[in-house]
Amino acid sequence: MPWGILLLSLAVLAGCEDSAAVERTERLLRDVDLPRVRELVDQDLAHHQAGVVKAAAKLMPGFAVRDPAKRETQLRSALRILQQPKKGIDEFVASPMSFLAAIGVDGVVIARDRETDRMKGQDFKTRFEVVRQALGGAAATGLGEFYANDPKAPSSWSILFAAPSLRGDEVVGAVLAGIPLSRLAQRLSRQFRVEQKAGSPVWVYLYKGKRLFYWDTPPEVDALVRDPVARAQRLAASPAGYTEKVRLQGELQVYGVFPLALLGPDVGMIIFRTPE
Repeated sequence: MPWGILLLSLAVLAGCEDSAAVERTERLLRDVDLPRVRELVDQDLAHHQAGVVKAAAKLMPGFAVRDPAKRETQLRSALRILQQPKKGIDEFVASPMSFLAAIGVDGVVIARDRETDRMKGQDFKTRFEVVRQALGGAAATGLGEFYANDPKAPSSWSILFAAPSLRGDEVVGAVLAGIPLSRLAQRLSRQFRVEQKAGSPVWVYLYKGKRLFYWDTPPEVDALVRDPVARAQRLAASPAGYTEKVRLQGELQVYGVFPLALLGPDVGMIIFRTPE
């Protein structure tokens, strides 16, 4: 066989192998990775929704303390204990949440679970719908934005869980927990790292609108999935999600972008895989 024909045949064969590998990876992203991420997120939502209801019930006596200083001290101590193994609430053990706070009936934060307490005195009823619902007597889950002290620093987004603390039928306060999207992305990435075969890394990102949240991912991969304009355009054409082929240092890669409607209308995940 002439060398030219042989080289052409090898190139066609390699192209077919690449195409088959990409198709397998796209199916893996949609049929295995996507359901697994949704399962993990569902579990976290269910655990923290149950946990914050339990926390609100346990903190009810603390809200009844009349002296403001004693009430703050007792609630802060209780908020810490609720997160300790054995003594605390099972759903909060090994949790990715970043804070647990007690809120008065006026919607103002009484205390959170740290001595350095920048939340104390803030009006969360005005800021967050989930707090308004909790103070109205109903547990609620939703997204909330928090701003850094440095005006140049980016804000952070958290999944918020709120529940009313009841004495009989009377709402005496509320409890609020928060999981930053950055911490949820970290949890997902770690879990996938544990579950994947050696040599086959899977990178998991979360996005909200133009923002991207990730943990310990390669900068060169970040650059490939970061473009919010392209992401919005593709999602507008394919609302259920899409997959994309890219090259990383010459090697073919595939990633999928899929909405996570259970977290919000503009929230979703990006899963990045190397074809096998």
